[in-house]
Amino acid sequence: MDSCYYAFIMETSDPLRFVQLEMARLTDDNRDLKDELHVLRSSVRALSDLQEIIQRITPATDVLVLLDDLLASAVAVVGASDGSLLLLDEDTDELVFAVVHGEARERLSGYRLPPGEGIAGWVAANKRPLFLTNVRDDPRFYPKVDESFGFHTRSLAAVPLLDGERVLGALEAITKNYDREFTEVDHDLLMIVGHLASVALSRAEAFAEEAEEAEKAAKG
Repeated sequence: MDSCYYAFIMETSDPLRFVQLEMARLTDDNRDLKDELHVLRSSVRALSDLQEIIQRITPATDVLVLLDDLLASAVAVVGASDGSLLLLDEDTDELVFAVVHGEARERLSGYRLPPGEGIAGWVAANKRPLFLTNVRDDPRFYPKVDESFGFHTRSLAAVPLLDGERVLGALEAITKNYDREFTEVDHDLLMIVGHLASVALSRAEAFAEEAEEAEKAAKG
């Protein structure tokens, strides 16, 4: 038992009152755990549904709509206020905001990050996830986006989108609700969503290549 906590117990003049307060605290903690478990179960169901959808991707599937659904799930499951999915422009090495959830959805879509800039740029370049409690303490943070669009990013979680060793882009969950920190569970869930997004992109590309080859063959 923590020494400060033990000292508090010993110094409490009304043991009954202390027990009542402790029971109330434990009840609140239990309620929070039940709420988190409910959210987690709902998240698993949502991700399972999305995985089934991805398995049924056809050439007619609008991949951006599917990515929008995936990003919405990512933001919801980790309890973030905003989110973005960026795709790599292989001609310029810039990351492009392809799908955005949050206040600046319309304005931020299509915005380009210079190569290697920002948390998303670092994640894509290093092919590694990154979770930050306070982005402003990290030199990799790119404040120009906040300054340009009126954001105040506090915490940020980002995972790369990969097809094998090939970088497709990055997925970000921005500012955990209620000033909480991103957790290990959030990390795992975002990695799953990132994998699903990568699969969707890879399949869409494969269908596009097949269609192009079929068109060339038809022309002789």
